[in-house]
Amino acid sequence: MARQPEVFVRELDPAEAQRLVKITRTARDRVRLRRAGIVLASVQGRSAAEAAAMFAATAQYAREVIHAFNDQGFAALDPKWSGGRPRKFGPHVREVICRVARTPPQQAGLAFTTWSLTKLVEHLGEHHRIVASTETVRQVLRDAGVRWQATKTWKASRDPEFIAKMTRILALYDQSAAGQIPDGGRVICVDEFGPLNLQPRPGRGWFPSGQPARQRATYNRTGGVRHMLAALDLASGQMFYRFRDRKRWQEFLAFLRQIRTRFPTGRLHVVCDNFSPHRKAHVIDWCATHDVELVFTPTNASWLNWIECEFTALRYFTLDGSDYPSHDAQESAIAGYVRWANKHATSKRRFAPESKIRRPDYLPNVA
Repeated sequence: MARQPEVFVRELDPAEAQRLVKITRTARDRVRLRRAGIVLASVQGRSAAEAAAMFAATAQYAREVIHAFNDQGFAALDPKWSGGRPRKFGPHVREVICRVARTPPQQAGLAFTTWSLTKLVEHLGEHHRIVASTETVRQVLRDAGVRWQATKTWKASRDPEFIAKMTRILALYDQSAAGQIPDGGRVICVDEFGPLNLQPRPGRGWFPSGQPARQRATYNRTGGVRHMLAALDLASGQMFYRFRDRKRWQEFLAFLRQIRTRFPTGRLHVVCDNFSPHRKAHVIDWCATHDVELVFTPTNASWLNWIECEFTALRYFTLDGSDYPSHDAQESAIAGYVRWANKHATSKRRFAPESKIRRPDYLPNVA
């Protein structure tokens, strides 16, 4: 068999040679490094077989690299990944797998309420002629963003005036964000936070692996409870509060008086829930004579009150993982967090901007 003629790299100019040397020194991709090394060895006069031996490759591979470099230049050094084996299932089959997984088994006439991967694979094979392993189905679901998750509860509002109340609240939020509340008025979100009792509360933190913080167990809570009345001013984003032993209409009315003193001019639009002290006749009469409008959220729709998310952060940073020895210590911690939050507060401007509740055709589950 005749010996193949030797193959060498074309003549390189100084800039190309310098670039090639730099690649052999800095390349992290092993394929790119080996190809650059073969080309550099050829530049130095080594045959294809000699260059291949230096990088544990075949002589034919070295010849292909040299030919490619002569034709394509430095682009030939970059590996061209083919992406592996093509997918076994196309988009239609993958969509069927996800649709079946999202469908409760009882709707398919089966005698169980939830899928396991094994049951899902069996059902797909028997009724949809899709033969796949449990691992394949798991990967298809994962790629489609379908996860094994716990179900959650949701209490839908059955308030017959839901749309009117929600529209009013959203309009106030938007007007406050745009600075369009007439005569310097304010939108204030008010609610009660608590009850605040003295007990160890579960939480999370950064601890050495396998050595989480420990808390005492308790069943007897003899310290009584306290309540926090809080108000969120949307214009400034700041929160105001008072701690009280009870949360009757008397405490609520006194809190409204304090808010009116803080903002003496302009109409106050107070967003609150349907807690009975909020609807007490004494409270309604006082609001009517002091230019305060009580804007009630729909029943079972406390999520429309902007202060709820502030309470979530308050609970996370002051109560979770805590075990306060007294109400004074607990209230001091809450006060410290509120001062910090008020220092960093900005006006509230975007409430559920992309939510479906903003659509004109939104139809809640109302009676």
